[in-house]
Amino acid sequence: MVKSTKVTNSIRALRFAHGQMTQADLAERVGVTRQTVIAIEQGKYSPSLEMAFQIARVFGVGLDEVFQYPD
Repeated sequence: MVKSTKVTNSIRALRFAHGQMTQADLAERVGVTRQTVIAIEQGKYSPSLEMAFQIARVFGVGLDEVFQYPD
């Protein structure tokens, strides 16, 4: 069983806000597999800091607009 991470994200909403971007499109732009994007979106995987910055850059937003960590 995969343990979920406490980090939440807004990737799905950001993808739809950016012209219905698919998971495959995002994966290609970041250099990972679609399965990795799915796992991150579902909170089953926390990306590296480098990957998190790459994802934020794709959407043209700051890290805190993509990823959140509860207090």
